[in-house]
Amino acid sequence: MLTFFKSKPILKDLIPDNHIDIHSHLLPGIDDGAKNFGDTLRLTQALQKIGISEFITTPHIIQHVWDNTHEQILEKKATTVLELEKNNITVPFNAAAEYLMDDQFVQLFQSHNLLTLKDNYVLVEMSYINPPIQLYSILFDLQVAGYIPVLAHPERYLFYHNNFNEYLKLKRAGCLFQLNLLSVVGYYGAAITKIADQLLQKGMYTYVGSDVHHDNHVAAFKQKINLKDSTPLKEVIANNQFFKLG
Repeated sequence: MLTFFKSKPILKDLIPDNHIDIHSHLLPGIDDGAKNFGDTLRLTQALQKIGISEFITTPHIIQHVWDNTHEQILEKKATTVLELEKNNITVPFNAAAEYLMDDQFVQLFQSHNLLTLKDNYVLVEMSYINPPIQLYSILFDLQVAGYIPVLAHPERYLFYHNNFNEYLKLKRAGCLFQLNLLSVVGYYGAAITKIADQLLQKGMYTYVGSDVHHDNHVAAFKQKINLKDSTPLKEVIANNQFFKLG
């Protein structure tokens, strides 16, 4: 008996033409993403070719590393949109932020409105070294303040890999999960792909993001996915339509 192996799809072929990307670093000179407007233009055009039709770019806000203020981000977004329009790019291009959950973050959301992906959905992240000591207190207080936390790339937090129950605990604490798309092609390593696959198979992701910083990230969309089943991934990709304007 012959056994036929179905070829795994290429990641970019799974991105629909009307996709909304909710996590990227396209604003120039503001964090570790695009260094200048030339980078912004090139990356935006490349992502459009993949199928992205709307952008919610999310510069880092990290104390003592990327001390971006809301005003700086919105000003940079406004000037970037004008420059994109001069280059015939008129797709929706909005800005939120990717907030590191630390003590400064608590002070920030308790005293100022956050830059959200949409409505009260806010993109948050942790250090890759360890979770914040007061993680669940921060998540609780954030939700009391009226926000819904969307945790960026949970599959990349190595300290959770040997204790899958921590992911379940985060979900019970009200976190939505956002998958980094490049995690499924092995860009960050096989261990991260494995956890991403497990989280996908258990239906624990709600949204996806490109998390594009530079050209190598865009190029990786041409790689094949390394998942047991692509169906859960397609379903989560489709969920990003929630963020469509209008």
